[in-house]
Amino acid sequence: MPAGIRSYRHGPSLKLLYSGFPMANPKYAVSDKPVPVSELVATLSDGTKVKRRIPRMRACNEKDAKGKLCAGHLKRWYFFGDEVKQKLGAGAEVYRCEHCKTLYLPNPEEEPRTGTLSF
Repeated sequence: MPAGIRSYRHGPSLKLLYSGFPMANPKYAVSDKPVPVSELVATLSDGTKVKRRIPRMRACNEKDAKGKLCAGHLKRWYFFGDEVKQKLGAGAEVYRCEHCKTLYLPNPEEEPRTGTLSF
């Protein structure tokens, strides 16, 4: 046997075992509801976008110039600058994407998380 090639004694490869199964799950129908979109609330002077979160949103849905989804986690942001304080208020509940730095405001339909403890 050539160097670098290992012998596996576990039987046929997994590719052959699962080749006959369909990939889609026909049990779930395609939804006819439109996909919710985060509305743009404002744009700061440095070009940072301020958007409103959709219900149960945990990851950023901003797309870059190539159309690639950012998908960065939204983190609660406590230490924002004067421009954000002036536009949104000093005690505003603000979330920021960890990758593209887009700011998100909470959804009015969800219960605010300002009462939770931060460590």
